[in-house]
Amino acid sequence: MSDTNPKAEPFSNAEKDPHDWTTGDEKMTGAQASYLKTLSEEAHEEFDDSLTKADASLKIDELQGKTGRGQ
Repeated sequence: MSDTNPKAEPFSNAEKDPHDWTTGDEKMTGAQASYLKTLSEEAHEEFDDSLTKADASLKIDELQGKTGRGQ
């Protein structure tokens, strides 16, 4: 048994590179699509409804930077 307590660092793996997600190649979720559409409109960019979960997450990060949301 390990002496490490997973509660000591509860966020140690909370952020994982989207390219490492096991479900990253699945179609984006409805929540991702909705938020991404909003961000795309605010950034005056085309909304791409064919993105995977991983690609949608990366695009959301990019557009949050452009629009100032999520900071």
